[in-house]
Amino acid sequence: MNNQVAQVSKKEWAAAEPMVPVGYKQTEVGVIPEDWELSDIKHISALPMQNGLFYEPRRKGTGVPLINVGDMYAAAPIDVDTLELFDATENEIKVFRVKLGDLFFTRSSVVPSGIAYCNIFNSESDDVVFDSHLIRVRPNTEIIDSKYLYLNCISKHARAALISEAKTATMTTIDQGAINRCPVLVPPRKEQTAIANALSDVDALIGSLEALIVKKQAIKTATMQQLLTGRTRLPQFATHPDGRPKGYKTSELGEIPEDWKVVPFGSLFESKSTQRKKLAEDEEVSFVGMQDVSESARLLQTQQLAYTRIKSGLTYFERGDVLVAKITPCFENGKGCHTEILKTEVGFGSTEFHVLKANQDADSWFIYFWTIQADFRMKLESEMVGSAGHRRVPLSAITAFNIPSPSCREEQTAIATILSDMDEEIQALETRLAKTRDLKQGMMQQLLTGKIRLVKPLAGDEHHAG
Repeated sequence: MNNQVAQVSKKEWAAAEPMVPVGYKQTEVGVIPEDWELSDIKHISALPMQNGLFYEPRRKGTGVPLINVGDMYAAAPIDVDTLELFDATENEIKVFRVKLGDLFFTRSSVVPSGIAYCNIFNSESDDVVFDSHLIRVRPNTEIIDSKYLYLNCISKHARAALISEAKTATMTTIDQGAINRCPVLVPPRKEQTAIANALSDVDALIGSLEALIVKKQAIKTATMQQLLTGRTRLPQFATHPDGRPKGYKTSELGEIPEDWKVVPFGSLFESKSTQRKKLAEDEEVSFVGMQDVSESARLLQTQQLAYTRIKSGLTYFERGDVLVAKITPCFENGKGCHTEILKTEVGFGSTEFHVLKANQDADSWFIYFWTIQADFRMKLESEMVGSAGHRRVPLSAITAFNIPSPSCREEQTAIATILSDMDEEIQALETRLAKTRDLKQGMMQQLLTGKIRLVKPLAGDEHHAG
């Protein structure tokens, strides 16, 4: 009987044990390929790690570039061209000189998740030094590829180990010993390079998308300025019926198209006040609050709420209304918002929005693009009232602002369509950028743990031969 129990127990234990695939082995940080090694930062470093030099504000402005904590978060790899200068002595330069491939970790953080933030110096610039709030690691390049080590140090297994070793009081801090113990998965040297190159290629794609988005946004801003002021006319509105080009006339706003007029912005819309819309008992409506306003919010993402949960005293809006935040910081960050994307035709929002409903002679998107136009926003910001931190945009400042406007709604719509198409192109690029970033994170997890191999596994004797 006891033998039977023992046999059953062994079977149950075997079934409970995680299955390790052929060609892999179990380690303290999980399953990794058999031809990989588990090491730590101490054993793959060329030199003992080092804190930087003491920063004195009176010595900044001249001298050699200095890597500071702020530079760690600005760009990866560290951007030498943006570093401030520090008047380091010859001995400080000798002791704290940075070299190509050096890694840096932050020693403290306001929150635990930010401790030991890692970045890499990937430049051959001479005479760069680093601040005492950073810890420098210099990899032994005979063992480890510097770029691969950087990727390892920002991976999930390394971050989890570093955060677990941090000490939290007023600030979260970490010492050299804890960083020395950070686990490093060490593939064969060729595979390290292949992994670093593959992820570098994805970084290059991300960089090109970011640059393209910036370029497209700049083009849109310039186009918006030209079209909304009439300095550039769309071809179908730029000529008379007989083919003669339309000219310009002098106005209080300067030169405007001869068939445009200067109007108060408020003449294009009516402002909705707080009100309640009669709905069925359980009808679903959209709700917009200040938390839904963001720098890039052209089309507000809304929450779905049952009407029975809607409190009195909220602002009622419909599809196509333009919502402009009244208060800081939402006004300054939110740019003004358009509610074209709604899951329902009607909704409710915070009373901290001005709700602008286009009249029959105006296009709602034309109104929206004016709310994010630079001159318009500068004017409103100059007329905000109230104390610091609680400043508000009065409706009178919006309605009284004079703008040049096409005489026909068709031209307003055509202008808004061009700008909306540009917005959609930018949003498509931003979506692609977000997906590419997610792809990189997935690739990192797969490549840095050996779940996906870029190089054929080596036999044991080949691996140890290097």
